[in-house]
Amino acid sequence: MSGTATDFGTGVLSRAAALVHTLLTVEALFLAAAAPGLAGLLFLGPDPANLPLAALCLLPLGPAASAALYALHHRSRDLTDLHPARVYGRGWRLNAIPVLKLWTPLLTWLTVIAFTLTHFSATGLPRWWAALLALIGVAALLWGAHALLLTSLFTFRARDTARLAAYFTVRHGKVTLAAASLLVLAAGLTALLTEALPALLAAPLLLSLLHAGRPVTAETEEDFTV
Repeated sequence: MSGTATDFGTGVLSRAAALVHTLLTVEALFLAAAAPGLAGLLFLGPDPANLPLAALCLLPLGPAASAALYALHHRSRDLTDLHPARVYGRGWRLNAIPVLKLWTPLLTWLTVIAFTLTHFSATGLPRWWAALLALIGVAALLWGAHALLLTSLFTFRARDTARLAAYFTVRHGKVTLAAASLLVLAAGLTALLTEALPALLAAPLLLSLLHAGRPVTAETEEDFTV
């Protein structure tokens, strides 16, 4: 009898239930934290002139996603010891400012690229420049995925995080490819179904990024932390 009581909450079904509970809670908190920006996006039309405003609306997504990664990384596997809301709040408080130090320049850079591409005919540049800008934008997004992961789980200076993210983007090609696959999936869901779907699936998408990024987090813990 005592063995059954001890084992309660640690079995396969209990762990699955704990995961589902954590995902649902983190998703709800992510949407709540990102709600001001997401609401603003609803009022913006597809006019390229709205790109700076769209970037401003996307600012809250950085801290919201970082807190979600933190909560998923520190989640309990025990159904009897679940506090995802508390952990999410701690992650947001710890990571909001560090994430914005990298998220803001990334959004600014991506906005410049997007604005240039939407007005490319007016630049007079050769067409291959458009392809180059698009590649730079994709590389920036992949760097951003690594930077988001590192900022969410570790405490480094912004410039050190930026350098590590660039280093891991090249060093861990499989992780970078996994991040690219998730970006393609999110873009596909947006294009084929609705813009809201990636936000509604943010928790499982971020959990996938967390699992794919295990080599990065393991090497960071081993080689770059005391």
